[in-house]
Amino acid sequence: MKAIADTGLLVALGREADQYHDWAAEIAKQISWPALTCEAVLAETAFHLQSSEHVFGLLRDKVVRVAFDCTQHLEQIHDLAVRYADRRPDVADLCLIRMSELYPRHTLVTVDDDFRVYRRNKRESIPMLSPPKK
Repeated sequence: MKAIADTGLLVALGREADQYHDWAAEIAKQISWPALTCEAVLAETAFHLQSSEHVFGLLRDKVVRVAFDCTQHLEQIHDLAVRYADRRPDVADLCLIRMSELYPRHTLVTVDDDFRVYRRNKRESIPMLSPPKK
């Protein structure tokens, strides 16, 4: 599966004690690596894992590839920010919504339920994979 990686997936892969680690390890077997992501996701991942070293390892080992430059999509990202202002999306979420528009054959792998509400191209649900509800 071609994937777009959100923070939750990368954190769960990097932290064995994470509640989603086992789920992420199983999903990892299905992904055609590298997964695409954005710099905002990498920054969030480093923050949550308290390790920039882990993030650089993901890049070096071609687990992820930065495939988005937000400066080239400022207008679209701003439109998304306005549309979803009531949900208070972070920059990473906005970038991932836009990435889903740019890479329509990729599945977003996330632990974030907000992506069930967000829409790409204004009306389309975003193909996503997330852990089962407990």
